[in-house]
Amino acid sequence: MLDLLRLAARKGDRGALTLALDQMKTLAYTPRYWDKYLDLLVHPMARLADLLVIKQGDKIAHQKGWTRPKRERPKPATKAPRDKRAPGRKRPTAASQPSLFPDL
Repeated sequence: MLDLLRLAARKGDRGALTLALDQMKTLAYTPRYWDKYLDLLVHPMARLADLLVIKQGDKIAHQKGWTRPKRERPKPATKAPRDKRAPGRKRPTAASQPSLFPDL
């Protein structure tokens, strides 16, 4: 099946694509072969064919009771607490700082 999908992808062979899709549909629509079909869906081209044409992979997984692991949302960035300065110490004011240009 994967060879037929590769051939269809490389050369644009509609016959190979039709054969591959027919074989995939046989596996997808027969509960006896669901495990083989789900193993086939590991391949990206087979998954793409399923998503676009057959649309059975998610249905089968749902019927089997399989669920996708839920994505964890990124935690919101928390700001780091500011360093607390010593309570008795204050910043020097502008008047107490020496001027950079004493002649002005």
